Amino acid sequence: MTPEPVRCGWVTSAPDYIRYHDEEWGRPVRGDDLVFERLTLEAFQSGLSWLTILRKRENFRAAFAGFSIPAVAAFGEADVARLLADPGIVRNRMKVEAAIANARVAAEVPGGVSELVWRYADPGAPVPKTHADLPATTPGSTALAKELKRHGFRFVGPTTAYALMQAIGLVNDHLADCWVRASG
Repeated sequence: MTPEPVRCGWVTSAPDYIRYHDEEWGRPVRGDDLVFERLTLEAFQSGLSWLTILRKRENFRAAFAGFSIPAVAAFGEADVARLLADPGIVRNRMKVEAAIANARVAAEVPGGVSELVWRYADPGAPVPKTHADLPATTPGSTALAKELKRHGFRFVGPTTAYALMQAIGLVNDHLADCWVRASG
């Protein structure tokens, strides 16, 4: 029997966590709709378990038109009501309204939201050895949050911005002994 590979300390035995860690987290994500999806999911996660969001992810994709920026930007009051009635997603009015407002803002960002966010990549970040070495925020995430807010994005504080940076590969926070970091 092959032993389990060494993974980052936050990964539990939940298959959803393992799959997300092994296949997505920290790997470069580019493209406006893809970055918008991750930004939206990170905002919805605020105050909740990431596992909750992962398990509802397909429902979020269906409810938010595959995170198509133009489609979500066109959502109106009927869509807000539909989303607030959807038990498959997190039904928080402020987060739902922020997601729609953020799509409208993302549609107007010169060069696109992906290009804007990727300006804050930090490939030289220190390699964390333990979970305790992972910061909740960094100067880069604070700067990214300020830039997003300057454009009009909502629910994008420095902690959410850092979680986005980790999720889409702007920083590589896989621990030093994690197999994903070792695989390059």
